[in-house]
Amino acid sequence: MLSRTADNLYWLARYVERAEYLARILETTYRLTALPLNYIGASNEWESAVATAGCAGAFFATYDEANEETVTEFLAFSADNPSSIRSCFETARINARAVRTALTIEMWDTINSAWLELQKWGNGPRSREEFARFLRWVQESSLRFDGSAYRTMLRNDAYWFSRLGVYMERADNTARILDVKYHLLLPAHESVGGALDYFQWSAILRSVSALTAYHWVYRENLKPWRVADLLILRDEMPRSLASCYENLVQNLDRIAGAYGRQGNSQRQARMVRAKLQNSRIEEVFQSGLHEFIDEFVENNNQLGTAIAQQYLM
Repeated sequence: MLSRTADNLYWLARYVERAEYLARILETTYRLTALPLNYIGASNEWESAVATAGCAGAFFATYDEANEETVTEFLAFSADNPSSIRSCFETARINARAVRTALTIEMWDTINSAWLELQKWGNGPRSREEFARFLRWVQESSLRFDGSAYRTMLRNDAYWFSRLGVYMERADNTARILDVKYHLLLPAHESVGGALDYFQWSAILRSVSALTAYHWVYRENLKPWRVADLLILRDEMPRSLASCYENLVQNLDRIAGAYGRQGNSQRQARMVRAKLQNSRIEEVFQSGLHEFIDEFVENNNQLGTAIAQQYLM
């Protein structure tokens, strides 16, 4: 496969996954801001949404204040934000057109239809109810694309590079959600385990569709270390860091087997996977959740660089 084709497939999957993630973040933010002030405290949920999306610098270079109007515009519809939902779908469609023959009919129809449907929303919905429907549509479009890839693609290098994009993006997103929880959402005067803490952890679980899974696994009330354990170390949780790296290792090994050569990306993925397997949540909290996630994000970025240098250039 040409490196250009692999690059397009990889980023196509990443941008579709990113669009769904942004929709989940905005949906969660709306849910939190709808709670009474005594539950959500004095924190700025809209500012935390921008931070979780990883584009605070670009946002505050354009806007002076993070509020419902500015954050919704920037994260959902801004053409100037390369990571907005609109930009994600546009870039995904551009990548899909470049590798049209590597996609199945179902995959192309899904991403092309999503882009055309997006035009009907114009500059955004006129009410909160319409915007909620828009966010649900974004998530459904991403799920349809992911499902069509899973159910219709031949299991070859095209599929494996596409999966790399999904799990690289998903790992980064989950790590950002967890990190922002402790450093922006929870005000300094609030104690871990309080009412505010409970609702924010619930919101995090909802944002990754894991609230029901949490109760199935632990069968108890929400506890911060349990939530972190689920989203970091549990292989059976599809959006956990451990699950993402299990899939990254598998797909990188399949690519290496097909091409007959191992490289830095395989070694880097196995190193992170081994660290996650050997970690215990008590040790993570003892050494610092923020420090653990910081190191993970750095390692994840290094893996992205290794994949690009080994296969995408």
